[in-house]
Amino acid sequence: MSKFQAITPKKLEEFNKEYLADNTARIVRNALTENSIKTIAKRLEGKAENPNFFSIDIKTLPVTNQMATGRCWLFSSLTILREMIAKKYDIKEQFELSQNYLAFYDKLEKINYFMECMIAEKDQPLDSETSRYLLKTIVGDGGQWDMMVALVKKYGLCPKTAMPETFQSSHTRDMTMLINRRLRRFTADIKKAENDDEIKAIKEEALKQCYNLLCDCFGVPPKTFTFEYYDKKDKYHAFYNVTPMEMYEKYLGVDLDDYVGIINGPTEDKPFYQTYTVKYLGNVAGTKNPVLFLNLPIEDFKGLILKQLKDKEIVWFGCDCGKDGDRDYGLWDDQSFDFENTLRMDLSFSKAEMLDTWESAMNHAMVFTGVNLVKNKPTRWKIENSWGDKVANKGYYIASDTWFDKYVFEAVVHKKYLNKKQLAALKKKPVVLQPWDPFGSLAD
Repeated sequence: MSKFQAITPKKLEEFNKEYLADNTARIVRNALTENSIKTIAKRLEGKAENPNFFSIDIKTLPVTNQMATGRCWLFSSLTILREMIAKKYDIKEQFELSQNYLAFYDKLEKINYFMECMIAEKDQPLDSETSRYLLKTIVGDGGQWDMMVALVKKYGLCPKTAMPETFQSSHTRDMTMLINRRLRRFTADIKKAENDDEIKAIKEEALKQCYNLLCDCFGVPPKTFTFEYYDKKDKYHAFYNVTPMEMYEKYLGVDLDDYVGIINGPTEDKPFYQTYTVKYLGNVAGTKNPVLFLNLPIEDFKGLILKQLKDKEIVWFGCDCGKDGDRDYGLWDDQSFDFENTLRMDLSFSKAEMLDTWESAMNHAMVFTGVNLVKNKPTRWKIENSWGDKVANKGYYIASDTWFDKYVFEAVVHKKYLNKKQLAALKKKPVVLQPWDPFGSLAD
């Protein structure tokens, strides 16, 4: 077509006559006057096909609540780590690692990272594709597993009791807006700078102002604290003057480099058994833990997750939680909603097509804590979320296996579960993806 084609009155009249002659359309239109689309498209069988029973069900501590923030990746990551600590010390009932502590340093590091990105792009016009992308996405709450690892290896961990939540840490929108306004001011300022010394001074002042704001909003991170808890025999334990790095290196005592990120991205531009990273995706400048993915076919991807669950170790994963979800019941199932037949629309996509067209990409991170196996094949998955215990099944959700295949994109597993072919692929030099690639999206 050489030019845009307008909707003609004749074509509009054809549509109108055909629609008015459709009895199904009349029923749907009447139903939608007082019901949501999901309500009238929901299949009764969805719940019956996904009962809340699992052949592998790993018992975990009570769910957490990220509140009005995009910190799901931190909450889910720290859920993995707290379960390791709880198992090691036989901790009873509620115990959390401070999400606020890592969120403070995540924001500070992201601020510095953004400024370094803009300094690197200083000679490019602000309307270049990369600059526009950076200025649009700027600094938010979202993240990836490897970004958590970079933070923990630099700043350590502390219990939530040592740095509890504040109103601002649980409601980050206004603070983030002010940080991003200041960073755009920084960007405009360095464009006018005449030399590197002037840029350095501009950056240092902006970084200091942002640090002060973070202290105002999140509080000042502790340098030492008391690690105390009750064990399952109700015995009290306390370790005094613990530093955050000691909490990571001694009390957690796990080498986070033993865990690897795997993805299932079946698009033509991402061959399987190849590693990938994303330009300008990160938080800690100079980290030895850049965001890195190993792309695997769905059978390999799912098989590694199952191996870890069978060993009674929960699994971090990233997905598109906005598709086919019933929050009240606590179910994600693409078979529970018949939008196509109800609305007479072609809504079919392959997973590759969804990624290529941005119909879907990772936007949320949670934890697999169980799975139901029939003849060693998964039928449904148990999920621990970070939306509190007042929703779903006390904060736990169910996902059908078909929903998993469509909307689960990333996971983190221990290296010991990889076979020789997968380990060999992990050693390959990563392909660098553009910042706006779907796998550069952040879980929030």
